[in-house]
Amino acid sequence: MEEMIKTQTSFIQVENGSVGTPKGFHTGGQNIGLRTKRPDMGWIYSVTPASAAGVYTTNLFQAAPLQVTQASIAEEQKLQAVLVNTVSANSCTGQEGIDNAYTTRAWMAGHLGIPDHLVGVASTGVIGLQLQMDKMEKGIAAIALNEPKAPFEEAILTTDTKPKHLAVQFEIDGKKVTIGGACKGSGMIHPNMATMLGFVTTDAAVAPDALSHALKAAVNKTFNRITVDGDTSTNDMVLVLANGMAENKLLNEQHPEWQAFLKGLQMVCQGLAKFIAADGEGATKLIEVQVSGAKDDHSAEVISKSIVGSSLVKTAVFGSDANWGRVICAMGYSGESFDTNKVSMALGDVVLFKDGMPVAFDEEKATEYLNGDSVVIKTTLGEGNGEAVAWGCDLTYNYVKINASYRS
Repeated sequence: MEEMIKTQTSFIQVENGSVGTPKGFHTGGQNIGLRTKRPDMGWIYSVTPASAAGVYTTNLFQAAPLQVTQASIAEEQKLQAVLVNTVSANSCTGQEGIDNAYTTRAWMAGHLGIPDHLVGVASTGVIGLQLQMDKMEKGIAAIALNEPKAPFEEAILTTDTKPKHLAVQFEIDGKKVTIGGACKGSGMIHPNMATMLGFVTTDAAVAPDALSHALKAAVNKTFNRITVDGDTSTNDMVLVLANGMAENKLLNEQHPEWQAFLKGLQMVCQGLAKFIAADGEGATKLIEVQVSGAKDDHSAEVISKSIVGSSLVKTAVFGSDANWGRVICAMGYSGESFDTNKVSMALGDVVLFKDGMPVAFDEEKATEYLNGDSVVIKTTLGEGNGEAVAWGCDLTYNYVKINASYRS
């Protein structure tokens, strides 16, 4: 299957690591009255300006905070703080919404004593709902960097059932480097990205252009490989900040340990992406689709996304029904060409289809496997060396229930 970037570097996952784990970052959250009780505002702050890069939704309706954050980064490819609110997505809110996003940026900058353009903003919640600016202003003024009332990863959640965060550590230039991340996302999840906000921080020193290229590469193999329901949101964004406090030599594509940084970044992004897929609205099972033997990696990626995005595959997994026909069908309409007589397919280690034909299998064993909380669908095409992995979740009754009353 698709390998992580190969390097001799050792990586350690930090216990309870998150976006605030790297040196020089303060993170937190609080309730400012947007919700009744739950935390509804979160922030990230670096003690020094950090190289910054972002990847944004492909939806033509791009929310106001994304436009403002892109404008911030465009100034000098740096950020020092990020402010996140829930409840209102501040999307499709016209000039008022854009003005409000710039105003919250200015309030945050003023509170921290930094230039406006060093602040990024992000919002998640109901589309078309204007920000409650009185609560935003009071909330920003109440931010205490050293005394957060809630963890950042909890303050950014909407329909998520659990916080999503992790961090890894490794060495570059003999210096300990940490990459941490947190995200939210549960519904409106589909490649290319989804109602997901992802935030990654590192204390590594990284050149801004190289950081941007690294983020795009990592997102393409992680966040762009997940789906829950086929909808791509107006607010999707992944940001990465690198403040250099690990004091390594500046990283770029020519640095001898550049591949180690790329692997660390991909590890964090992949972990976060899988957390989102597993926590899809109403989901009970994580689905991983492994495609190998395709004519090239692109073909494998298209086929893997087609399988994991199929509503019929997702409902079959929910019902623990070993209906291999759903998988084969999704492969066939992916738009990729391949010899159907060479295709094989398995659920875990249970082979259901081989060389273009069904095979006898133990139905009880297949059902028992599907009853677990993680299902791996393996397909091989016999066309070449192309391979890819995609992630998703089952489609349940609760998905409809959650989204039928989302605004309430």
